[in-house]
Amino acid sequence: MHLKPAIHFDSNVAHSSEIMQKLAELREQKKSDKNNLKSDNPSETPQTKAPKVSYHRQTHLQLSIDTLEHAISSEHSLNWRLLDFFSNHFSVSSAGPVMTALASMLEREAIAPNLLGQFDDLLISVIQHPAMLIYLNNEKSFGPNSKVAKKSGRGLNENLTREILELHTLGVNSGYSQKDVIELAKGITGWSVANSLKDKAQGFKYRRSGHEPGIRTLLDKTYSQKDIEQGESMLRDLAMYPATAHHISYKLAHHFISDDPPASLVNKMAARWQATNGNIKEVMTTLINADEAWHAEKLKFKTPREFIISSLRALDLKTNNRQLYSSLVTLGQQPFKAGSPAGYSDKQDDWDGASALISRVNWASTVAARAKNAQVEAIIKNSFSESISQLSYETISRAESRKQALTLFLMSPEFLRR
Repeated sequence: MHLKPAIHFDSNVAHSSEIMQKLAELREQKKSDKNNLKSDNPSETPQTKAPKVSYHRQTHLQLSIDTLEHAISSEHSLNWRLLDFFSNHFSVSSAGPVMTALASMLEREAIAPNLLGQFDDLLISVIQHPAMLIYLNNEKSFGPNSKVAKKSGRGLNENLTREILELHTLGVNSGYSQKDVIELAKGITGWSVANSLKDKAQGFKYRRSGHEPGIRTLLDKTYSQKDIEQGESMLRDLAMYPATAHHISYKLAHHFISDDPPASLVNKMAARWQATNGNIKEVMTTLINADEAWHAEKLKFKTPREFIISSLRALDLKTNNRQLYSSLVTLGQQPFKAGSPAGYSDKQDDWDGASALISRVNWASTVAARAKNAQVEAIIKNSFSESISQLSYETISRAESRKQALTLFLMSPEFLRR
């Protein structure tokens, strides 16, 4: 396995700033249409006209499917799995038109460019991205003593900093306090999003008038920087804490190796994290090279996304966009719909229930029916070489049809795990 900087998205996809501008223009157009509605048919209203797929929905589908197709076809599948990990680690959900259009831009604009670099750069890039700021309401967070708060009465919002400390960096049991949550929240007040129709800037915008003035204290360390530098300095220090190194190393080992990763592996990764100031490529290389990472037995149960990707790769099947997206919906892992900043679980217990397995059987059967030219023996050999159990091999070999054999192959214990 090799980690190469091989994450490339189509250059013709709009940037988040362009998406936000388009959404703003559509809102203005909608208001104008309501005010100037004229029709030869008095009964025709915006509600009775033929429905169209909305811009934000089209954008969400296009970008979600594009990422999935890249993951299926890329020669560097480990990179795409790592992208999926961090996209879920920094989970945002597509609720409402703005987040539906913006959610998938976070992994493209903030995560992918920093995927194999320093974690503090990745962290700041993610926190300053409009998708994260809007999802956790930081564009509405103003210091109690800021000019904006004094004038409008609007105040502090702790949503984003609570998740930064609990999920993104230190971890829930690391010993930070509510005071630390508040201090970090004050440190990133003024971190906002440009108004696409009014501001000259696009995307992230620092609003000095909303920033809480003064010195901050986070985890007993003092931050006297001013303006945007204060929050950035706090985040860079959080990225280097031993608790952060251990928390994310554990999550990486849990995701890539097993639901119960060896403590010795996590410790090796955390030590490399601190030795390299949080270099993600070095930490992942440590994971890959560690003896604890390699087992004859497959230990990790595939999530629906992993199951779909590996199935289509194994059968060398192409599928249309609607089928690809609906497959994720059917199996319970719709893109950017986790509904929580904690993201989707990757524990076996959350994906191997009776109902979930029946859904996989039905999906596998449908996919197997489309693989009309598939050679079962060749697929088994390419996927498992000599590692498939005698029981699984005989069960697949004795199937009454190619469709049944491929369904049994996809639902075999060896294929359901990685």
